[in-house]
Amino acid sequence: MSASLNYKSNLRPTGISDPGYNADAKAVAPGSSELYASDMRCFFAICFSCVVLAGVLRAESPAYVVFVSNERSGDVTVIDGDNDEVVANLMVGKRPRGIHATTDGKRVFVTLSGSPRMAPGVDENRAPADKRADGLGVIDPAARKLIDHWHIGSDPEQFAISRDGKFAFIANEDNASASIVDLDSGQSRGKIKVSEEPEGVGVNPSNGEVYVTCEEKGEVFVIDPDQQRVIAKIDTGGRPRSVAFSPDGSRAYVACENGGYIAVIDARSHKLLSKIQLPTGSLPMGTVVSHDGKELYVSTGRGNAIAIIDTQKNEVSTTIPVGNRAWGIALDPSGTKLYTANGASNDVSVVDLKSRKELRRIKVGDGPWGIAIVGAAK
Repeated sequence: MSASLNYKSNLRPTGISDPGYNADAKAVAPGSSELYASDMRCFFAICFSCVVLAGVLRAESPAYVVFVSNERSGDVTVIDGDNDEVVANLMVGKRPRGIHATTDGKRVFVTLSGSPRMAPGVDENRAPADKRADGLGVIDPAARKLIDHWHIGSDPEQFAISRDGKFAFIANEDNASASIVDLDSGQSRGKIKVSEEPEGVGVNPSNGEVYVTCEEKGEVFVIDPDQQRVIAKIDTGGRPRSVAFSPDGSRAYVACENGGYIAVIDARSHKLLSKIQLPTGSLPMGTVVSHDGKELYVSTGRGNAIAIIDTQKNEVSTTIPVGNRAWGIALDPSGTKLYTANGASNDVSVVDLKSRKELRRIKVGDGPWGIAIVGAAK
């Protein structure tokens, strides 16, 4: 330690009142053991303060944050993942639905639509759309605010981010296409024709192929993202809503609402392998696979439950009751908690996967639809 750190002195500065000053104190010679001990006490006190401060900062930064899109109220609810409490509500625009975060957690994107909510088959001329509201909202999760609105797509619903994180593939519900958007510039990079009422979009983690589920004819389209063309079409029937993949990309699981089943697809040969029937009353919507690939979690819509499927046996192992009309679904970073957006009860269910129990319900906005989870910055 340098002698310049010595803060003891037998010389009292003129004109300064120091209640801690001791005129009889002994001078401490530079390099002495007393000076070294004093300096070391100061050093350790500073270190301790830094450790305490770091702990406080960590306590203020949750391990993860949950973003919930609320279709009817036009906002996004933000939930602290440490205590499952609402910490913010962000107004984002009309009918926010599909919502996803970038891998680095620096941005959250949400689809917005000016098309009115209508049941399938309703005459659209009775309720004209506000096409100016269509697009992709850009959220800064750290600042917790909407920072941009890209006018991309037509009645965009669900979307997925490419394997390299550079593009979004967006299902345009009202014009039977999938748009490709550059996530750096917000510019369109192409549009691929599929079939009527595209909704779910998923990216195979193994090869980057993009799957788009199309509700009206019960079809799933497989897109080569580099060539921007359809390379396969798979008939699943049952009004397919969403798609999830096994971690190795060998299997795709498609939630088929009207059929009440999960279509299992060989993602290498693009062939339908089997259908897993869900409990009576299930209207499967959202899908997510466990980190180890051993389980598939399915929200059952008006079935008001989560169905858990053993992916080795291809059968339902159990169901867990949650809120009303469970829709969007997401896993926390540890893979131990599941969140569901319950569109009719206006809340989010938190499910503990070890105990197979719903822990609590969190009140959010009106018509919760999708869920995205952002991990803590590293």
